[in-house]
Amino acid sequence: MINIVGLGYIGLPTALMFAKSGIKVVGTDYNEKLVNSLQKSELTFEEQGLGQLFEEALSNDIEFTTEYQKTDTYIISVPTPYIKVSKKLDPKYVKSAVNSILGVCEKGAVLIIESTISPGSIDRFVRPEVEKRGFVIGQDVHLVHAPERIIPGNMIYELEHNSRTIGADDMVIGERVKELYSNFCKEEIVVTDIRTAEMSKVIENTYRDINIAFANELAKICRSDNMDVYEIIKTANMHPRVNILQPGPGVGGHCISVDPWFLVGDYPDLTNMILMARKTNDAMPTHVLRRIRDIMREHDIKDISKVGLYGLTYKENVDDIRESPTLQLLERMDEHLAFGVKVFDPFIKERIVDHQFMNFEDFINEIEIIIIMVAHDHIKKNMELIKDKLVLDTRNICTFDGAYKL
Repeated sequence: MINIVGLGYIGLPTALMFAKSGIKVVGTDYNEKLVNSLQKSELTFEEQGLGQLFEEALSNDIEFTTEYQKTDTYIISVPTPYIKVSKKLDPKYVKSAVNSILGVCEKGAVLIIESTISPGSIDRFVRPEVEKRGFVIGQDVHLVHAPERIIPGNMIYELEHNSRTIGADDMVIGERVKELYSNFCKEEIVVTDIRTAEMSKVIENTYRDINIAFANELAKICRSDNMDVYEIIKTANMHPRVNILQPGPGVGGHCISVDPWFLVGDYPDLTNMILMARKTNDAMPTHVLRRIRDIMREHDIKDISKVGLYGLTYKENVDDIRESPTLQLLERMDEHLAFGVKVFDPFIKERIVDHQFMNFEDFINEIEIIIIMVAHDHIKKNMELIKDKLVLDTRNICTFDGAYKL
């Protein structure tokens, strides 16, 4: 039996995938409301293909509880935020999960940490927790890091088709964990040491962050001199060794917008480029705010309540709002006393911010300027409804002329 700890965006799909493969799974989460929903066969977030996977898993052997289980295999998928001031990893959730597991686990249990952590975190935070409880690592318990490598919106496919990295002290244990993940992972699974696994995951997301920052900086340069950044990127990408990403209103999610900070926090004197990329991407909501100001001035609009933000999630066609650029933009507006801007997102079913509309047409009827923050399929299908509005298209998806761009 596997006890999967943490049933959020990573833990739940992973638990369901193992259960679908015929492995007995118990999912544990301290959130009673979440567990109660899962016990009633109600999903706690939307994801393409997740409903079908849930049904398949329920037909096999899976349970949900708030209690940790006595077994020999644990997968830890709890949040790993960073401390805002120091930029270092906040290990409190991982440490709490490890301590709870140590209170019930069988001798020789394998603790697999899937949560993304900074390089050296298992040495600094996990090993001391294990040792101070009197456990001998390598005998009483085994430590493994198998960082998740999936993205909301395409989780099910990526669980099966993304390669995996298994970091372990003991290569025999690493091979055993590799065999476990091979129940559903169809791609290559590499077994290595723990610190290599920690670092490889963090730099994957840091690489993306730096490339996005380059595109966002290009957008600002082109805006300053009235050039079309999208046409320029398209032309440059015709070169066989150039692949510039698209600019956007900011970087969200729990990976790209968080993981680079781990490196900045741990290696402050060695991460100049990474730090500048983070600052560049974090500054994009302010750039959007300036663009809104310019459009309002151009059209002599003085009432901020005539502005509507389309999209609250951090990416298209998901309901994940973690580190959302729209929420960052709303914070900037609040700091500048710009109250009353309206908000709509078809994927967010509960009101989470002020002036949030639940009906798209009501939202459109109340505004003069619409800011497309997220490229949901919904807005692409409803271009006719916004073509007579002033549009700031931060995602370059408008199908009509006249829209303002980044």
